[in-house]
Amino acid sequence: MASLVEVLIDTLTKEESEYVTLLDLSRKKTPVVVAGDIEKLQTITDEEQSVVDRLVALDKKRAEAMKDIAEVMNKDVKTLKLSHLIEMLEKRPAERDALVALHDQLKATVGELKMVNDQNRELIKQSLDIVDFNLNLIKSQRSAPETGNYTSSAGIAGSALGGPTGGFDAKQ
Repeated sequence: MASLVEVLIDTLTKEESEYVTLLDLSRKKTPVVVAGDIEKLQTITDEEQSVVDRLVALDKKRAEAMKDIAEVMNKDVKTLKLSHLIEMLEKRPAERDALVALHDQLKATVGELKMVNDQNRELIKQSLDIVDFNLNLIKSQRSAPETGNYTSSAGIAGSALGGPTGGFDAKQ
């Protein structure tokens, strides 16, 4: 049982480290999104994908460790949560304290990661809204119909200012 908990602690430690890496990448992404640097954004996104791939592997390993612990303790793996395991390890303070610290670190890191990602999502949404607005503006200017004496380029149709058919007559 002790070695199973050690495997879980090791896996959670690695997961926490990867989440910190992901948080750092998300923080680097914020000024890149603001600057609109697509190439650098792609590089950061590729790095994030690499971290996420490692996190998926670690999550499988963590799930397997929890399954093994549940079997040894004769508990249902579906209901065994890290907080329940912490309560059950009351007589093993070193392991319990390590799990409590990791649980708190993971919770804080993931919470901060969510906040930064929400901020980045909003920045990207605003950037896309601006691009959409500009595209619609350009499209409407190109397809504006001629109305009255004005063309879509806002010039007077058929004459130039001061010509015989238009302009200001100072003599009147």
